[in-house]
Amino acid sequence: MSDDHAAHAISAYGSVINQTPHLDRIAANGMRFDSAFCTNSICAPSRAAILTGTYNHVNGVTTLDTHLDNSLWTFPDALQDAGYVTGMIGKWHLGHGPGFDPAGFDEWRVLPGQGHYHNPVMLEADGVIVERGGYVTDLITDDSLDFIDRHADRPFALFCHHKAPHRVWEPSREHFTMYDDLDIPEPETFRDDLVGRAEVVQAVKMRMMDLDPIIDLKSPVPAGLTLDEEISWRYQRYIKDYLRVVASIDDNVGRLLDDLDARGLTDNTIVVYTSDQGFFLGDHGWFDKRLMYEESLSMPLLVQYPPVVDAGSSSDEIVVNVDFCPTLLELMDVEIPSSVQGRSFAPLLDGSAPDDWPQSMYYRYWMHHDGAHDCPAHYGVRTKTHKLICYYNDPLDQPGAHGPTEPMEWELFDLVADPYEVNNVIEDAAYADVRLELEAELSRLQITVGDTAYPPPSARKN
Repeated sequence: MSDDHAAHAISAYGSVINQTPHLDRIAANGMRFDSAFCTNSICAPSRAAILTGTYNHVNGVTTLDTHLDNSLWTFPDALQDAGYVTGMIGKWHLGHGPGFDPAGFDEWRVLPGQGHYHNPVMLEADGVIVERGGYVTDLITDDSLDFIDRHADRPFALFCHHKAPHRVWEPSREHFTMYDDLDIPEPETFRDDLVGRAEVVQAVKMRMMDLDPIIDLKSPVPAGLTLDEEISWRYQRYIKDYLRVVASIDDNVGRLLDDLDARGLTDNTIVVYTSDQGFFLGDHGWFDKRLMYEESLSMPLLVQYPPVVDAGSSSDEIVVNVDFCPTLLELMDVEIPSSVQGRSFAPLLDGSAPDDWPQSMYYRYWMHHDGAHDCPAHYGVRTKTHKLICYYNDPLDQPGAHGPTEPMEWELFDLVADPYEVNNVIEDAAYADVRLELEAELSRLQITVGDTAYPPPSARKN
């Protein structure tokens, strides 16, 4: 798993800005999921959802300022109990110290917090601190290969979790000058003026002009540029470093795949590549994630398992990150506990879908006005054809969320007629019935997952 790797920066997903030949190997030998989504597009909450198979109001990890209580059940616990040797290497980002260190793993070596791209410090059990020399993506892969080498003769479950391509996008020496002689194409919606979108969306601090020239772009802004020229210059600085660190991910995924091939383990190993969420790559003029727009909501999901998955297959059925846990448990012949809210998508791996497969998914972002990106708190529903988003704009006393509370706003997008989400039709009379249907579906999903609609009962008037 990587951090903030947008699906549209993978050539198997049709990227027009980079090539990822080793990730493409997984897609070519397995299944590409085209409608995989996160339930909260931010690092820690998505990771908690993946590990527990539950939504964030259940597992308690709603914002970046909340941590995963390691007394809670996670699916590595179940794998460990079933006899798999389990390892967590790389980015954990769910808290440290008693009560929060990784649990359910026979071995773990993780970055503290975000960690560093170069010469990182890593933590092990019993508080051991390991100072490493080198580039973080290479080191995480080195440790992963060592884990496989020591446990290749027994069933194992390895969680190789990369820091890259998280901000601040520091490339390795091998990729430092990659793309120097190219201009990366600007996305279709790069100049989106956001007219007609919710006011709180127009106000988020994720535009190119919000990138720090020194920390993010590693260069002062050249003198004499017009505003449009500076925005384009900032995009090129940003996207090239982002793609350079993605190239390191791709190279190191290749190392892991080559190792499995060399050991003769490929046909008996489930290989999953994903990211904790998507990312804006200049789409709508933004960087970062958080919002329920497609580029942030979508997760890359590639699954290779030759005995079950046809090579070069794909699925457009809706799956969400809480589904990863029960899927892997089913594929690994481990019982799925009743506490898991996700549904195994193992039945999709043969290219078909059960008649009752979900046609919608529920999303909720809790971290209202975090102080840096100023994204609003919101929830919503996405179907295969439409998306309804409610910006309820209230911190609700969530850790790391701040005021002010603002009036509720809504957005409605027709994903068939408007795949780039530039036309908010919430007030369009032609969509009145669609809105009512989506509001009913949103309410149904909230009841199903046990979440509370806004305002919470304590704030409602009789």
